[in-house]
Amino acid sequence: MDSLKIRDYDSITSFLGSWGPFQIRIFLALAISILPNGFIGIYIVFVGDTPPHECYIPENYSLSEMWRNVTIPLENVDGTVKRSSCSRLNLEIVSNYSQSKIIPDVDVNVSEIPWEGCLDGWTYSKEIYQSTIVTEWDLVCENAHKTPLTTSIHYVGVLVGAFISGQTSDRYGRKPALFVMMALQTVAITAQIFSPSWEVFTLIFVFVGAGGFSNYIIAFVLGTEILNSKARVVFCSLGVFMGSAVGYMVMPAVAYFLRDWRMLLIPMAASGLIYIPLWWLVPESPRWLLTQGRVEEAEAILKHAAKRNNVEAPKAIFTQAEIEEALAGKEKKYNIFVILSTCNIFFITLLCSLLWVIITIGYYALILNTSNLHGDPYLNCFLSAVIEVPAYIIALLLLQYCSRHLCQSSTLFLGGIMILCVHLIPIDLPGVAVFLEMLGKFGLTSAFCVVYSVTSELFPTVIRNTAMGCCSMAARVGTIISPFIIYLGQHYKTLPYILMGALAISGALLCLLLPETHGKSLPETISQMQHICG
Repeated sequence: MDSLKIRDYDSITSFLGSWGPFQIRIFLALAISILPNGFIGIYIVFVGDTPPHECYIPENYSLSEMWRNVTIPLENVDGTVKRSSCSRLNLEIVSNYSQSKIIPDVDVNVSEIPWEGCLDGWTYSKEIYQSTIVTEWDLVCENAHKTPLTTSIHYVGVLVGAFISGQTSDRYGRKPALFVMMALQTVAITAQIFSPSWEVFTLIFVFVGAGGFSNYIIAFVLGTEILNSKARVVFCSLGVFMGSAVGYMVMPAVAYFLRDWRMLLIPMAASGLIYIPLWWLVPESPRWLLTQGRVEEAEAILKHAAKRNNVEAPKAIFTQAEIEEALAGKEKKYNIFVILSTCNIFFITLLCSLLWVIITIGYYALILNTSNLHGDPYLNCFLSAVIEVPAYIIALLLLQYCSRHLCQSSTLFLGGIMILCVHLIPIDLPGVAVFLEMLGKFGLTSAFCVVYSVTSELFPTVIRNTAMGCCSMAARVGTIISPFIIYLGQHYKTLPYILMGALAISGALLCLLLPETHGKSLPETISQMQHICG
């Protein structure tokens, strides 16, 4: 071996092959580590759903049956007349009329009786849920904004977690950062079960977000770095994302049988037990160890991998030049400000971040909207999860055989067009609208899978997790906004679809500005990054 030769990491580890017992173990262990993320990722859809409700009429008012039937006035909501959720007739006046044997709409015009708010609280339908945080803490009417605010604050936690975990992972290692975030997520969900108030629930939800999405990103980066180029594409779609989809599909099934929100959180917290055996199955990233100058540790993991794959490792895995380069880079410590160090890194990060924002706004808004769709919320949520399976398979095929420009732009364009078409469907064809929304979700799910791969391929090992963390932070702006985009639908029903569709189509054009990475080795150092500008 030429001791002066410096090879790329995939060439160095080519002796391991693409798919041996070691790679399969890593693939399955990391995929399993993502199962709880899919399972708990959007439990707020059920835990925070708002069932039909109306003002509570205390029994001590002793109203006659006729007056009790008209005390809740009728309102026109989106062209449908239904009983008011936030108002009632003035009970003092109604009680006086009832005691005076006055007949409503015969002796007195009911429409002239003044209204008042729900001064004695609300009654909630238990047709779907036994309890949610909305029914427990009355997050309706003047407090209705607290429901989307809960989700938005959760994603603030995700943003903070992405910021901290990205830098921690690049500085201290992928494995310790991964398991710290897993532990944080599990402990926080357990604590959430005992929340005495909405404020405490929401505060703990911040920590749930900080842990949950961070371990998702770190697991993605870890698998990307350990596996070679052929296995990497499969892992990026069928590994991490399919693991999430399986967990996502299980969630509505569990929620169907556990209609009380505290009971639902128990299996969510218990799913964290799956992380414990993974400590002995998931190694540190040899690629990261090499960039830190920890050559002996990297060699030990690669020799163990060779033994597992029943292949013989070279006596000297790294050349002298590669070792010297690794040791020379050992003292180089990067932080988030490296993103601003050059025009090239800054603009690539900016474009990737914009794509992440666009995709997450649409993806999470559609997920959060499943309980508002026509039909059973559990079935709609399950269908939303099932549609992710073919979406990831399509993403895998696109990533294997097509340019990254085509992968990203085609999936975003499909999602955008389908979502834009939803608001054109007549109100008497709700099934067609649901179908188009699921097709839009299909496109955005594939786009989500692709953008993860594209981002990880663009940035070098020394700052990959930091860059992924930056993009994830930017994406959290989208997830923070997404609950309120759905909330806009209460005022103008088609506006959410117009916004999501237009953003997705703009993203389909924006992605064409990024460098092409299909068929290229992962960069190890900043100097090996592809250029978008001079």
